Amino acid sequence: MDEIDFPVLMETDLPLPIFIRGKVRDTYDLGSHLLIVATDRVSAFDVVLPNGIPLKGHVLSRLSSFWFRRIAEIMPHHMTEALDNVHSLDSYLPEEKRFTYPSYLRGRSMVVKKAKRLPIECVVRGYLSGSAWTEYKKKGTVSGMPMPAGLRESDKLEKPIFTPTTKAEIGHDEPLSKEKVIKIFGLPISQELEAKSLAIYESARDYALSKGIIIADTKFEFGIDNGRLILIDEALTPDSSRFWDAEKYKAGQPQDSMDKQPVRDWLTASGWNKQPPAPPLPPEVVKATSKGYIMAYERITGRKLAILE
Repeated sequence: MDEIDFPVLMETDLPLPIFIRGKVRDTYDLGSHLLIVATDRVSAFDVVLPNGIPLKGHVLSRLSSFWFRRIAEIMPHHMTEALDNVHSLDSYLPEEKRFTYPSYLRGRSMVVKKAKRLPIECVVRGYLSGSAWTEYKKKGTVSGMPMPAGLRESDKLEKPIFTPTTKAEIGHDEPLSKEKVIKIFGLPISQELEAKSLAIYESARDYALSKGIIIADTKFEFGIDNGRLILIDEALTPDSSRFWDAEKYKAGQPQDSMDKQPVRDWLTASGWNKQPPAPPLPPEVVKATSKGYIMAYERITGRKLAILE
């Protein structure tokens, strides 16, 4: 897959009720379940860019499916099935609501349970990078928590830390203290959110490292299903995580990422003010980002990204 010339999917238009149209995913209401379609849209600094990343939706959906299955013993999740066979939708729709399913659904969609989404992003950091490094340089803290002196950019932390944020519908997410999380959700759920986030991260970190990938940080979303906490949205993808090549890792400097870091870097260097509309990405940035996503998928899963469309 040296030449990445696949068309991008920016919009979906299914004859189903829209449940929510997010920055990247279009979610449709199937009645008892939801259909989540991962498009190739890409966002940065909370703004959706005008051009997408080829095959990005395939990577997001299939990698999430891989991780959901792998961490099921640690945490139940919302996935019912990954939609490799579009005709599986027949079992979720009454006959009169069935339609000719577009081929783009294959490999980039999943059917999930409905759950009550909790308004929190559960961020886990194992390495000092990104906004955490920026804060540490200024204040010696991460998410307001004091950190040891003398840490360098990209240093591995002694233990992973839980740094939750708000889940903003508009604007930027803001850090949440543990006290604030307890105030919002109560002590039992707050403790479970932290414990499960750390447990999932540590399990995934160890597995990915065996495949030559460092998961520097990641974020999870959770919901309530029949009174129990479950993992929802996506899991450990290049959109929600920072992936580094373990062989190239060197503390004390920025790392090459198998995620959308090339997008962020180009946008920052372009002088864009981080307000919509965003400028279109040049072809070389699009290609580099797509290759990074594909590499992350193939290294982690041990499978080639076979296109089902």
